[in-house]
Amino acid sequence: MARRPRPDASAQHPATESDGPIRSGLTPTHLVALARETLPPIHPAGLPFVAAASAVAVVGRRHRWIAVPATAAAGACAAFFRHPSRVPPTEPGVVVAPADGIVSLVDDAVPPAESGLGDQPRPRVSTFLSIFDVHVQRVPISGRVLSVTHTPGSFVSADLPEASSANERTTMVVRPDVGDDPDPTPRDSDIVVVQIAGLLARRIVCTAKVGDHLSIGDTYGLIRFGSRVDVYLPPGTKQQVLVGQRTVGAETPLATLSTSDTTRVRDGG
Repeated sequence: MARRPRPDASAQHPATESDGPIRSGLTPTHLVALARETLPPIHPAGLPFVAAASAVAVVGRRHRWIAVPATAAAGACAAFFRHPSRVPPTEPGVVVAPADGIVSLVDDAVPPAESGLGDQPRPRVSTFLSIFDVHVQRVPISGRVLSVTHTPGSFVSADLPEASSANERTTMVVRPDVGDDPDPTPRDSDIVVVQIAGLLARRIVCTAKVGDHLSIGDTYGLIRFGSRVDVYLPPGTKQQVLVGQRTVGAETPLATLSTSDTTRVRDGG
């Protein structure tokens, strides 16, 4: 006589969190993945600072007056050089914030002379980064790098308007995607992104090179410690942010380009 099949034990007693990490899905691999999503990685430029402070903490671990400050310094450096992942918007023609921070200026201004874009004012958005903000810079729009120029200068507070022309800076000109056009002649559609050193900032890092094709949201640079980033938009573009607004690099829209204007910059501006 055939035996009646036994009931499935798992059906009678479904797995619960008390059954352990494997049944609940909290495997070591899953926990590591969650940690990576919660704790942002460190930008490579910050690794020497974190490593040096950590080494001092380890060597001086028997001395509280050494270990505690060194550990705090390592944590502060890790926080300053954090490099969180971002998801840029997908709307065509959108120009995103190049950095986390506070919008300090929304106006029209003449772009830096080294950009080669003439002496006519363009719409500008300036983002001030405090020492507590993420300090990596992101590409505001997909395109090809036409020029990268480093200009020495002073180190006045980056939130002042005169910092645009007085402070040390690195100016990058990007031509938004309009097809495969190798012509380097400046155009109204070109966008200028300027990394500006601040009162405490003494080091500007820019990894972009002339000819590089960058995608919106790509990380291309870093400034330490406290700085500003200016974006000069094509003439006639309307800014979509306000002074005092907080931006999220690679995600907050600054403006939307209405057309793929390929007009060359007019003589004299």
